[in-house]
Amino acid sequence: MIAARTAAGFSVLDSYSRMVRLGEGLQKSGELTDEAMGRTIEAVRACAVRIEKRRPVLIRAVATEACRRAANGRAFIDRIRHETGVAIDIISSREEAELAVESCASLLLQARGGQGETAASPAANRGLLLDIGGGSTEIAWVRLDPERRIHEVIGYVSIPAGVITLSEKFSRRRPGVYRAMVSYVRKYLENFEAVHRIRGELQRGNVRMVGTSGTVTTLACLDLDLARYTRWAVDGHYLDRQASQKAISRLHRMGISGMRAHPCIGPERAAYVMPGCAIFDAVQSMWPGGVIVADRGLRDGMLIRMMKGAAQANMRRDGPHRAASADASATSGRETLFSI
Repeated sequence: MIAARTAAGFSVLDSYSRMVRLGEGLQKSGELTDEAMGRTIEAVRACAVRIEKRRPVLIRAVATEACRRAANGRAFIDRIRHETGVAIDIISSREEAELAVESCASLLLQARGGQGETAASPAANRGLLLDIGGGSTEIAWVRLDPERRIHEVIGYVSIPAGVITLSEKFSRRRPGVYRAMVSYVRKYLENFEAVHRIRGELQRGNVRMVGTSGTVTTLACLDLDLARYTRWAVDGHYLDRQASQKAISRLHRMGISGMRAHPCIGPERAAYVMPGCAIFDAVQSMWPGGVIVADRGLRDGMLIRMMKGAAQANMRRDGPHRAASADASATSGRETLFSI
């Protein structure tokens, strides 16, 4: 994602996305496979071409769970730098959760009664963010201050189950496999609930839940009955418990062939939809409630942090008045990043 700063935040100039399945096979071997690494290097090369064309002033690239877990993850990052010139950081699960929260902060902090919501009640002072990835799922428990527009991650858990790892662990398509996936994921949530008592806060109506991932946006597409994916319709959509269950039931009826043919899913993602739904279902069984759908994630969170960091650096160097003036006129400054 390549973006330019604007008065309202940032404007995306260019973006590139490819499903490389870097963690494919990791569940069995503990290492990244040659095929997965090859696909990923080709995708990074495509990003390097865009970086060279735009010549951004700030660049950050990150890798997440697959490289954290793989025995050859660090060696692969070194290989990427050698072959493409792109330097990538392997970030911690905590930073991954914090970046997801950063990207979704505006949705967490807004008052209820938005797109699709029925209760126009005061903003919550707790947030629960669900980010379903390929190799892991990050859940963050967030303290919110809507009046001051600030947030703080006060708890997080990284579950070693993403859509790829779960699909490999439960690869045999047999009766009951979906419920087995749900039960497997739910076990990882029990300690987090015991520590933070999230269910009680939910019952008091004090929690705003946000979900970000292809799984959650797919459920929104089905709830909205979209003929093709439309970001502006999906981002910020309120998905209540009944609607999400109806969408998951529809996916069960579709089967793999129906999901491959669906314009909002397609053949590349079809095999990973139900493992993602199982993760979502496990979270909902532990913490039932409506979810705000977010079509945003790590790349957005990284851009926001990069721009905040640049503004703070200007403040320290130039003082508040000059820094504010420079920041307001910096719409030509470009930041770029991508994540694996």
